[in-house]
Amino acid sequence: MKVFQHVTDLGDLSVALAEAQEVKRDRYQWQHLGRNKTALLIFFNNSLRTRLSTQKAAMNLGMNVIVLDVNQGAWKLETERGVIMDGDKSEHLLEAIPVMGSYCDVIGVRSFARFENRKDDYEEKILNQFIQYSGRPVFFMESATVHPLQAFADLITIEEHKNCARPKVVLTWAPHPRALPQAVPNSFAEWMLAADVDFVVTHPEGYELDPQFVGGARVEYDQMKAFEGADFIYAKNWSCPGVTRPEDYGKVLDDYHTMMDWCVSARQMAVTRDAAFMHCLPVRRNMIVTDDVIESPRSLVIPEAANREISAQVVLKRMLETL
Repeated sequence: MKVFQHVTDLGDLSVALAEAQEVKRDRYQWQHLGRNKTALLIFFNNSLRTRLSTQKAAMNLGMNVIVLDVNQGAWKLETERGVIMDGDKSEHLLEAIPVMGSYCDVIGVRSFARFENRKDDYEEKILNQFIQYSGRPVFFMESATVHPLQAFADLITIEEHKNCARPKVVLTWAPHPRALPQAVPNSFAEWMLAADVDFVVTHPEGYELDPQFVGGARVEYDQMKAFEGADFIYAKNWSCPGVTRPEDYGKVLDDYHTMMDWCVSARQMAVTRDAAFMHCLPVRRNMIVTDDVIESPRSLVIPEAANREISAQVVLKRMLETL
């Protein structure tokens, strides 16, 4: 595997899920793959789970790990062609990328949406430059549009905790005080549509996800109706994707104070089939979800986060096997 961006990059999902369980049973049996190999993890944005879980996964495989915080200690990087570099950016990404590639064997990159231009974000200009110019396998540690390591961990968690063959999984929008990217919901939708689940998306009008990710998923604008009979509730805020109105891309369409009914509480959970609660973390309590729901025995946010190590290790293992 040379690139990890979409669910299709993993191939057969049942095989990938079985591999994840094998990794979970013994994380250290493939250390020969990573011996004398280096993973470079590049962060243009903040991280807790992604940084720690991916470092741990690489070390489980016997790899050396280099972590680069681009905004702390590195030269400021220009990302656009044709720019006269007379400002505060001292180095261009087109020189930096092949240099980075010369120091490692595998590269992970985290670079969020900028909300300046929808076309630029959805074309993944920064990550695609790493794919084109690094000469190394590249995996997405959250980009402008996707977070596949999170979605893979989410699917592993659902497989481990489901009580029926084809559970009902609901992705619900929830309020937030500032604009957030669509990467997590995009990937979650993409992966759930590829999995054997009954998938429903619920959100206020105007927050429709891009069809390339949400595909043929059922969209229900009535949150309570969407929750009926659900087995898993996945809560996440996202800003306007700008599908029908590009000028609204990245905006919060309503004052969050007026949208607090969308906060996942006992009221919504009562109509589910004793559903498990999921969130990628970090989570703003009593905005995304109430204290009692996230602290309940049916909350899976901690096992879900722990599975980030497993999803990262499967991806790294497969990349090492192709070197």
